[in-house]
Amino acid sequence: MTVKPKILIIEDEPNISSFMSTILASNNFTVLRASNGADGLMLASSHCPDVILLDLGLPDMDGKQIIRSVRQWSQLPIIVVSARNQEYDKVEALDLGADDYVTKPFGTSELLARVRTALRHARSSSIDSTVAQTGRFTAGPLTVDFDKRRAYIHGEDARLTQNEFRIVALLARHAGRVLTYDMLLKAVWGPNGSSDNQILRVNMANIRRKIEENPGEPKFIFTEMGVGYRMVEGD
Repeated sequence: MTVKPKILIIEDEPNISSFMSTILASNNFTVLRASNGADGLMLASSHCPDVILLDLGLPDMDGKQIIRSVRQWSQLPIIVVSARNQEYDKVEALDLGADDYVTKPFGTSELLARVRTALRHARSSSIDSTVAQTGRFTAGPLTVDFDKRRAYIHGEDARLTQNEFRIVALLARHAGRVLTYDMLLKAVWGPNGSSDNQILRVNMANIRRKIEENPGEPKFIFTEMGVGYRMVEGD
């Protein structure tokens, strides 16, 4: 018997919760529902769902508290589903450990695609497991060789600078996940380094010029406007 992936919905609006539940149940998922943060945390710890769909505006606590709490004991995927569309809210949720952010209103196909992506990440125990075995990340013609500290496109050295490689390597290790500007700046330039996103944009423009066939329509590294960057999932 096939075990259905278990999805926990923490959402206080009945119509939205029912809508998501119906979509997921009809696509072969087991669904758990909580209408407040306390019940959501209890279900998360007792049922260990495969993915959490989390609203931020809950009646008893801010959803960001749930992200903090869950991240103390688990790396299970958390997808924020919220009406808050300000860049600040997205960045803070992702910095706290959320894996993805969907803004209401959303479509059925988008929700299912985000859940499937989160499940793939969880089942592979993150890209680090593959990297540990091969020392490489590949996505079509792009190869990131972590041991040699080189990136190759169609087998040719992309000739990235040291900082450009650091950016690409970090994105590759977290392929499919949005990394915020702040995460990347601190990882590459250190906690006391520049906090100006412009230096990151300049490096990204150079990276795309070296690895993308058409830098204006990237296929490997995507921009999440006002939030950060995301590497395409690996092969």
